[in-house]
Amino acid sequence: MSVPPSGCYAPSVLFLQDNEDIDIPATKSHILRLAQGGVCGILVQGSNGEAQFLSHEERKQAIRLARDTLDENGFRDVLVIAGTGAQSTRETIKLCFDAKEAGASHVLVLTPSTWPPQMTADNIIQFHQQVADASPLPYMVYNFPVVTAGIDLDSDTIAALAKHPNIVGTKLSCGNIGKLQRLSSKFPSSEFAVFAGRSDFFAHGLLSGSAGTIAATVNILPKIHGSIFQLVEKGKISEAMDLQAKLGHGDWAVQKIGGIGGVKTIVSQNFGYGKNVVHKPLKSVAGDSLRGNSYYKTMLELIDLEKSI
Repeated sequence: MSVPPSGCYAPSVLFLQDNEDIDIPATKSHILRLAQGGVCGILVQGSNGEAQFLSHEERKQAIRLARDTLDENGFRDVLVIAGTGAQSTRETIKLCFDAKEAGASHVLVLTPSTWPPQMTADNIIQFHQQVADASPLPYMVYNFPVVTAGIDLDSDTIAALAKHPNIVGTKLSCGNIGKLQRLSSKFPSSEFAVFAGRSDFFAHGLLSGSAGTIAATVNILPKIHGSIFQLVEKGKISEAMDLQAKLGHGDWAVQKIGGIGGVKTIVSQNFGYGKNVVHKPLKSVAGDSLRGNSYYKTMLELIDLEKSI
């Protein structure tokens, strides 16, 4: 099965209307800007895509919207990866089939977390293997302890899953560079792609053999991420690490400003589309609250650099 190519991917935010329905024009504008910024793919319904708040039909709508926007604008080679994690094996498999029907090329699956004590290493492996057996699309394992009640897959567990013929990669939002290096040194990226799930260890991951990144801050700074990737590929490590240092401060700033709500507000304030609406009970971030915010000042400096590239 197809392994996703190395590069930068955006776990896209989903822009909403005031009534929390999908804002189609704003979401299309966002997908197009990311593609024009050079991303290899769009992750729809990653943790930034608010998947847990969407109906099955809304999830399919969001995937179709991304695929159609890319195709209509000549970006047919940009992948659409769908987050299809759910709390049961049965529903996760259904979401994988829905993703294929809607136009995704790969799925990314979180570990269930409703009953953490029951999610032993053996049960976690069994879950992912059973879903991967049934999935009509190439399968990636998503490790993000913050959204899975603290469940953190170790490198042995992920390495065991990597041997499955339909499991082609992983997104590590745990931020563990040691885990990333253990996996990337064990499996070539052409067989099993290991992606940093955060921007603050993006270049470090590349130097450790990772395939790239799938990270929230790509929503704001796709060109800067692409520049770091290219610098590392060209062996310009000092330049890459200088830019990575700036990006690391930016990634921290996004977290301090407010996660999903912060990303939406930063984008809407600086790129001319979208609102700061998030699904309740998530917290929105008011544009006025950014005035005088030192973290936002850090982001503005990076956005100026982004627009200059």
